Amino acid sequence: MKEARLYVDFNEMIEEDLVLLSKTDIKTDSEGKTIKLKEGLHIKIYSDDLNSCNEVDNLIANGIVELNTHGGWTSEVKWCCRIDSKGIYNESQE
Repeated sequence: MKEARLYVDFNEMIEEDLVLLSKTDIKTDSEGKTIKLKEGLHIKIYSDDLNSCNEVDNLIANGIVELNTHGGWTSEVKWCCRIDSKGIYNESQE
């Protein structure tokens, strides 16, 4: 990756532009740096992906950290990421 990002699983979308992020206040980015999560923090996120030739082409997005206010199956997760208007795209499209 060109820059450090926080890992998410885009299969854990709870709204069209909201993905589960973390159960705790601390998350480690792709370069090993510890990030303290807080409401309103701008972050860059990614999920592993491959292109049609089986080469790494991660899915990426940018967004803002939000406290998880959804219940049910998401209740164990404290933080979410609200993805910006650019949405989710492959790193090769950057």
